[in-house]
Amino acid sequence: MIRRGPGLRVRLTLLATGLVAAVSGLLLWLGWMLAGNVVAAVPRLPPGSRVRVAGAEVPAENLGAALRSAARDQVLTIGGIAFVAVVAAAAVLAWTVTGRVLRPLQEVTGSARRLSAESLDERIELTGPRDEVAELADTFDAMLDRLQAAFDSQRRFVANASHELRTPLSVLRTELDVTLSDPDADAAELRRMATVVREATTRAERLVEALLLLARTEGAELATREPVDLDEVVTRAWNGVRDEAAARSLQLTRTAGRSLVQGDPALLERVAGNLLENAVRHNVDGGWVEVSTEEGTLRVASSGPVIDADQVDALFDPFRRAGIQRTARTGAGLGLSIVRAAVTAHEGHLHASPVNTGGLAITISFPPRQ
Repeated sequence: MIRRGPGLRVRLTLLATGLVAAVSGLLLWLGWMLAGNVVAAVPRLPPGSRVRVAGAEVPAENLGAALRSAARDQVLTIGGIAFVAVVAAAAVLAWTVTGRVLRPLQEVTGSARRLSAESLDERIELTGPRDEVAELADTFDAMLDRLQAAFDSQRRFVANASHELRTPLSVLRTELDVTLSDPDADAAELRRMATVVREATTRAERLVEALLLLARTEGAELATREPVDLDEVVTRAWNGVRDEAAARSLQLTRTAGRSLVQGDPALLERVAGNLLENAVRHNVDGGWVEVSTEEGTLRVASSGPVIDADQVDALFDPFRRAGIQRTARTGAGLGLSIVRAAVTAHEGHLHASPVNTGGLAITISFPPRQ
């Protein structure tokens, strides 16, 4: 590990000791000056008188200078000893105090060094005064919470993606093995095998495309920001599912209003398309779909199976839909996950709630245009 100069404890100790030494040196100099000046101001004695100072006789006219010199020597001797003692005490005290103050930082550093993908459950949980160091430790713990949640979500996502990709690959291998092992396979059998293989590859292609879109959308900033009319976006998205809705005799109720938002047109069209696809495919025959657009708001509600309120949030996890954990053969199971990622990228707010008679209502609010 590369060290960039002395540590923080050493620097704080040197700084505190240097400040104490500077102040003590200034006080010693002031004492030296004042002692000499005060002692030198002695009364005048008759000329020719001699006074004994420190065991030596000095003329009266030299008494002030002799006393000043003696006083300054005393100040330097005693003050020098005190100076050394004070500086040494300051160094010891600064070293001890900074060690106690920086101990939580050492715990943060130690925790960071011990961290790995398998030990993200460790926390500092610093106790004591709620000072800046405690705030740093709490911030570090909060960061670890977010990292652990992200790692856990990533593990689940990879596991689910692997499972979903394994299914079409298994279908491909099974169909190929069965057909190749049959020496009497005719053209009809080969066509049937080709049809199954094409369906499996189409499903895998849809899944890969959805995974790539989700990866590009999550945590990314919008590449394009321009005014987008939600009503026009909904119209284009509904045209894509109109035939499927008619085949299931679904009734559409639409409340259209001019609603301009700032965002990426392609992503917003994918949001509306995924919501309407889910509303149609996870509906019941003869059910209903309600779509409304207002200023900065898109709401899609539909009939369908009864959903518990505590299961709504899980619907936005990858490869989940109402009632079961795995997706149907008609979807990749990433529609609502992509919706949530796109709404987050637009700095919007998403709210989902179950319909009492069965189904789901999703409301998306976008920030006002600037």
